[in-house]
Amino acid sequence: MSERRQVLLRIDPAVHDALVRWADDELRSVNAQVEMLLRRALTDAGRMPKQAAPIPPRGRPRARDRTPPASAP
Repeated sequence: MSERRQVLLRIDPAVHDALVRWADDELRSVNAQVEMLLRRALTDAGRMPKQAAPIPPRGRPRARDRTPPASAP
């Protein structure tokens, strides 16, 4: 998986509240909602980098996709 970068975002409290409600409606974190919106805007503007990794799937991995826990000695 590629490295994820952190960004400090200063945003109007009313805009943040609206973003929180929207993220809640779509069962996303605010961080995931912001990334989704930025990716959509980049794609619409024709500026999405071809080498950008896809957004990781939401939710827990399926049981068959998880690695089994290490057994205790």
